[in-house]
Amino acid sequence: MTGDNGLIISIASGKGGTGKTLVATSLAASLDRVQLVDCDVEEPNAYLFFSDREQIEKTECHVPVPVVDEAKCTHCGTCSDICAYHALAALPSQVLIFPELCHGCGGCILACPEKAISEGSRSVGEIFRARFGKTEIIWGELRLGEARTTPLIRAVKGMAKGSLTIVDCPPGTSCSMVEAVLGSDFCLLVTEPTPFGLYDLDIALKVLEKMNIPRGVLVNKSGIGDKKVYQYLEKRGIPLLMEIPMERRIAELYSRGTIFVQEMPEWKARFRDLLENIKELAS
Repeated sequence: MTGDNGLIISIASGKGGTGKTLVATSLAASLDRVQLVDCDVEEPNAYLFFSDREQIEKTECHVPVPVVDEAKCTHCGTCSDICAYHALAALPSQVLIFPELCHGCGGCILACPEKAISEGSRSVGEIFRARFGKTEIIWGELRLGEARTTPLIRAVKGMAKGSLTIVDCPPGTSCSMVEAVLGSDFCLLVTEPTPFGLYDLDIALKVLEKMNIPRGVLVNKSGIGDKKVYQYLEKRGIPLLMEIPMERRIAELYSRGTIFVQEMPEWKARFRDLLENIKELAS
């Protein structure tokens, strides 16, 4: 997603509930022209804060799955033996396919001695594009029962082509977060000054170090908890780029589905300054 697609900033955290979506939507609402990409495909909610959005497009996300021609199949078991994910089971009279387990590698197609397996496809979710003023919003919705989020996250990110893209990542540090952050020019980690926030922030920072992605931290709900997050950042030389205080008005606006910078416009300048600092660190 880098290069021709402009600057890509991912908003992530080690745990849920720190305020990633609050930061992502507030940053987007403070800028003139931006693409906001919600990669939390299991429960996307960034688009809900733009109530007057105009939907532009809805597409299906398809992944490859094997299709067995039983007329050619000799039930030799080669396909099931080679599949690391146990997506096929060769029985004496038929081959069972478990599409939810298939990773689409194509190994079974290549290994089949009878060329009895071809590539089909199935939908794992939907991708939506909408517009709110000069802001374009892209998000994915995973189908119920699907276990793998990464193909849909990859497809959602592939829709972003703007000069500035903000990626709202899934919580945690699992494959979903890694896929969402992959290719970012900078990752802003949102944390809270609590023991839980520090523990998960440490894990997330170690993941980003392995991925060699420039990073900084925003402390949300400042004023609660303790100072250990700040001490940790100073000790490790991680830049603290912004703080959002634990204010009742901000919480009330967010709970009503309102982007708080729209009601507290003095914060827009702070988010624009945040963007400038990120640009310097990402260069």
